[in-house]
Amino acid sequence: MWRDRAVVLLARSLSSRRSGAAAMKLQCEVEVISRMLPTFGMRNRGKGTRAVLSVGRQEEKGSRERGPIYLMICTLKDKAGSRYKLQANIENLFSKFLNEGKATIRLKEPAVDICLSKADASNLKNFISAVGLAHKGTDANPLPLSRLTPAKTSEIEKPRAKLIITCKRDYPLTKNFPYSLEHLQVSYCKLARVDMRMLCLKKLQKLDLSNNHIKKLPKTIGDLACLQELTLHSNFLESFEVALCNSTLRHSLKSLDLSENKLKALPVQFCNFKELVSLKLDGNELVQLPFAVGKLAKLRFLTATKNKLPYLPNSFKMLVLENLDLFGNPFVKANPMAPDIQLKVPLSLLETASRITLSYRIPYGPQLIPNNICQDLSVAKTCDCGGPCLSSFIQTIVVMNLHQVSRTVVLVDSMGGTEAPIVCYFCSLTCYSMFLDKYLQSTRV
Repeated sequence: MWRDRAVVLLARSLSSRRSGAAAMKLQCEVEVISRMLPTFGMRNRGKGTRAVLSVGRQEEKGSRERGPIYLMICTLKDKAGSRYKLQANIENLFSKFLNEGKATIRLKEPAVDICLSKADASNLKNFISAVGLAHKGTDANPLPLSRLTPAKTSEIEKPRAKLIITCKRDYPLTKNFPYSLEHLQVSYCKLARVDMRMLCLKKLQKLDLSNNHIKKLPKTIGDLACLQELTLHSNFLESFEVALCNSTLRHSLKSLDLSENKLKALPVQFCNFKELVSLKLDGNELVQLPFAVGKLAKLRFLTATKNKLPYLPNSFKMLVLENLDLFGNPFVKANPMAPDIQLKVPLSLLETASRITLSYRIPYGPQLIPNNICQDLSVAKTCDCGGPCLSSFIQTIVVMNLHQVSRTVVLVDSMGGTEAPIVCYFCSLTCYSMFLDKYLQSTRV
């Protein structure tokens, strides 16, 4: 049965190939286990070796007939390769874990199990199919095979997962970055923009472009679906693209370092990074944090030292942090008794309808209401009572002890303070009066 499945699989994947193509190869880890070891009271070492496997022909000298089909295994210690006959020589193929990049080829002679692991699942399926067809013979189903040749060192070496470049002369100009990279650091190379070749690294999890001259991020950096850590400190960034906030990075990015740039503000959509755990904003020109920063529910480490923050947004009190550092910001002095009153009585029809829409969580979108109203709803303020308000509200600045949101707080100023001003909104005069009563009572105590 497995032979029939092998024929079908290979026919689908290799239907366009012919016998003149290169030998089929697979890069993976291999362990050749003799089934005779238990007889002699011995065990296999249980560890695979990086290798290149090929299915090809061994031509006989002076013969015009096609030679038998072999499986050749080449390692760094044995580049010439060990060969195992395949035709009518396979006892079983274990392919239950193909999707995990694992398979085992059990040969009749010699009595060995060839265990494959850490292979690309798609390539492994094709390779196992070819092995199955080789076992059957190729009279009716010619395989894309050629003569077996020793593997090159570059083919056997383990795919490179990490590359660190800290000097401009080491930066590759004529060749691509290895597609297997998971961690790439390019620092002190005076890059004025993000190299588009980096955006082809689909396995990339960590990207460090610190200490360069980058002014703008390309929207396509959001296509790096596996990216978890992005480091951009000490560049010349002046803005953060909204498109990145709506990209696949929303679901993958856990650490973001934007320190030592020229950022003055972050977009409202910045709070779409719901998986963010660590955020560094030190040494910029920020005059405010995103108003919905409290929606970053997984955020645990936040630093925003040496910016131009006069106060913190209302949603800041929703954060649950491990470490917080806001030193060196020109925080204003809180004065709850001097509110900024923008309350309109009676409320406009638009304000009333908007508050009801948000309070009852009525679905809305640009297909139902004008897009500008959708944007207003998305940035609605939250009253101290929990209700929403848009353009009609009372605003005031109060003091908050930062230990309310963080376990560890770095001193806000050289005077040893751990308090910072936070803006508060009230949807009505009643809500503001209730707050004021509580505030006056607390000050008397």
